[in-house]
Amino acid sequence: MEFVIIFLALILCYAFLRTIFSIFRHTKPNNLPPGPTPLPIIGNLHLLGDQPHQSLAKLAKIHGPVMILKLGQITTLVISSATAAKEVLKNQDVNFASRHVPDALTAHNHSQNSVVFLPVGNRWRTHRKILNLTIFSVNSLDANQHIISQKVKALVAYCQKASQSGDSVDIGRAAFRTSMNILSNTMFSKDLADPYEDSGKDFKEVVRNIMVESGKPNLVDFFPVLRKFDPQGIRKRMTQYFGMIYDIFEVLIKERVKMGTFERDDMLDKCLKISQEKPDEFDHLAIKDMFLDLFVAGTDSTSNSLEWAMTEVLRNPHTLAKVKEELEEVIGKENIVQESDLSKLPYLCCVVKETLRIHPPFPFLIPRKIETAVNLNGYTVPKDTQVLVNVWAIGRDPNMWEDSLEFKPERFLASTLDLRGKDFELIPFGAGRRLCPGLPLANHVLHVMLGSLLNNFDWNLDYETQPDQTIDMKEKFGIALQKAEPLCVIPVPLK
Repeated sequence: MEFVIIFLALILCYAFLRTIFSIFRHTKPNNLPPGPTPLPIIGNLHLLGDQPHQSLAKLAKIHGPVMILKLGQITTLVISSATAAKEVLKNQDVNFASRHVPDALTAHNHSQNSVVFLPVGNRWRTHRKILNLTIFSVNSLDANQHIISQKVKALVAYCQKASQSGDSVDIGRAAFRTSMNILSNTMFSKDLADPYEDSGKDFKEVVRNIMVESGKPNLVDFFPVLRKFDPQGIRKRMTQYFGMIYDIFEVLIKERVKMGTFERDDMLDKCLKISQEKPDEFDHLAIKDMFLDLFVAGTDSTSNSLEWAMTEVLRNPHTLAKVKEELEEVIGKENIVQESDLSKLPYLCCVVKETLRIHPPFPFLIPRKIETAVNLNGYTVPKDTQVLVNVWAIGRDPNMWEDSLEFKPERFLASTLDLRGKDFELIPFGAGRRLCPGLPLANHVLHVMLGSLLNNFDWNLDYETQPDQTIDMKEKFGIALQKAEPLCVIPVPLK
């Protein structure tokens, strides 16, 4: 214990001296955006708390929608209004297109191959094009409709089994398994998560661990001088988890290459064909990094959004009755929602939009970084500033939304706002050239899962997890915004 204390003290002294040196070495730019006065060394870190998206939304009410803070050694710009977000993500998109890379995601040099973190350029455009070609194009989505339908049927069957025994379903975990198997079948033509069991040591648990580590506050991200020490061991653990994932992908790739033909025409087949044609641009390591991005970004965010949607619907009886009535009229009770049904289910679509407005999966999107000083709304933003777009605050802005804190899907019935990054009041998937490429798939899966669960069952709260029969609405901040307490509910057969 004494050694640990001495070691941490030495690290803090080292960080202190480096920070003091940097203060004297750099002159403070003039005309910075407004923001709270930073303290020595820690800057404004003490103001974040355990719910940074909420804390920064409150600070923005004092200092304005374009606000600058010092988080340790990192200068950080926080955007908290639709107007300011449009300036950053559209009008000056080219100046704000680079990424701030969390230290955890440098494990195995993942960020150097990740389409999420690659700088905008030829390699980034190549990877985006491959993603669109292999999984996110209209043709690919149409070709994979049967996979989504099949895995949602498995989810409903799992809930039917629980209803027969009177057991509760952890909605988030069930949706996580379903999302993972939709992705794994689209990519590899096989399940990578057991739809009925939690073994604790399987692929999905490794992905879960990656999400947990990615969401932890990391001292290195606020004090880069500590990078060589990795004081919390986050990068070390991420290196282990990434290695486990890469080993699984390597086995799948070798099996497919050994087959000699690419007859399955899934994402792996398509990527291997591209790799054979352009080995210098897209090798096997790039394939593995792309697959890792898809699992990390596409499982937790979708399952969290479904859990929030179910939560809001179940605590709003009027909404529940209205969406179930629409489902019964359009597709009939106890049927699975298909992609072709969605255009005839406007209220279900409104429920999803309202969920993403008030519970965006990534409250700050993915942090950006500016490479050179820029002018924004008359202020000078220094080079290397991290940029956070607080979409959680934008979605709850009372200047933009009537009854902004209330769950009212009806607000979208006569609205033309959509989720594709054109309407900056509602940008849960981002906007501009860094718009999430997985938006079409995630949005589709979310609608189909939510509609199918509501159309096949009534739902009761679990007395063991919710003894007072109320649903806890506390948030747990991380790389994706989760419910602090899982939604555990009992499926009841329809009468």
